[in-house]
Amino acid sequence: MVSVEDDVRAAREDFIEKMGMIAQRENLPRIAGRVLGVLIFDARPISFGDLATYLDVSRGSVSASVRLLEERGLIRRMGVHGKRGDFFIVAEDAHANMLRGVKTRAELAEREIGETLDLVPTARPDIRDRLSGFKDFYIGLIESVDRALVTICACKAKNDAEAERFERGELKND
Repeated sequence: MVSVEDDVRAAREDFIEKMGMIAQRENLPRIAGRVLGVLIFDARPISFGDLATYLDVSRGSVSASVRLLEERGLIRRMGVHGKRGDFFIVAEDAHANMLRGVKTRAELAEREIGETLDLVPTARPDIRDRLSGFKDFYIGLIESVDRALVTICACKAKNDAEAERFERGELKND
């Protein structure tokens, strides 16, 4: 008979591997996605050494991955009282930071396409129309990301306020 803990272990393994694959599709190292997957699923500070051991990868791979994830604002380094070494946890605003990264890359693409569009003679409306279509795509993407950021930040603020009310005893855990 399979226990709940067995199901959780299987789900954890599945999630970690899927995060690695997602990272690869985003042109990131697979190990970076797996590190992020462990931190998201476990929701607790995990030491550098434990990440390397659990993922069965070199400390160098973990080092490169955590550096990349820190630079992108997805995880943060922290100390744990009474323990030596670095520990890592998912950054509080990781979702928003992911969207900010998408927005930054889209803004760069839109700007670069615009620069090229400026070089195309007005006597070639066919080329200008094709390039304008791609520029418009990035403008729409930027606007969509801005709306998503507003939604995510509003949800986070609401959740933070509810958590504070719960801690003060104003809400019950139903």
